Amino acid sequence: MTKSSVRSFPEIALSSVYIGISLGALALAAALSEQVHLTETGIGINYPQWVPAWFRQGWFLAWPDITAIKPRATGQGGLVYYLITPKESAHLLPMRVAGFAQMTRMIETQTGLKMATVKPLAQVWMYSILLGFSLLLALIDIWILWAGH
Repeated sequence: MTKSSVRSFPEIALSSVYIGISLGALALAAALSEQVHLTETGIGINYPQWVPAWFRQGWFLAWPDITAIKPRATGQGGLVYYLITPKESAHLLPMRVAGFAQMTRMIETQTGLKMATVKPLAQVWMYSILLGFSLLLALIDIWILWAGH
């Protein structure tokens, strides 16, 4: 075995960091690729075909199957809402979607449930700030990896 074919520990560790960042970015993209579909027949959550079913599964509820909406407190002090069916199955109402007010109006129209108190979990400006800080942290991570190499 020649010296050039043996990789040092820092090279292996750096490779592991790159692989970890790549896998994390892929998992994050998969988790954030949720698509909400509102139709005349019901509401559903789907994911693109490249997201494996074992990672994220979609669902669909027909409007007549939705009998109630129940709030639940989160660990951070917010409220999330579940759509309840006659069989007592609960499906989390998508809370972070563009057109949230339009979605809740359609649910109210189609099911007759009162949605006036249902508010989005967080406002768009909050996500803009989080995105800005996340990008800043990513740039710092890239700089550290580049400067340390």
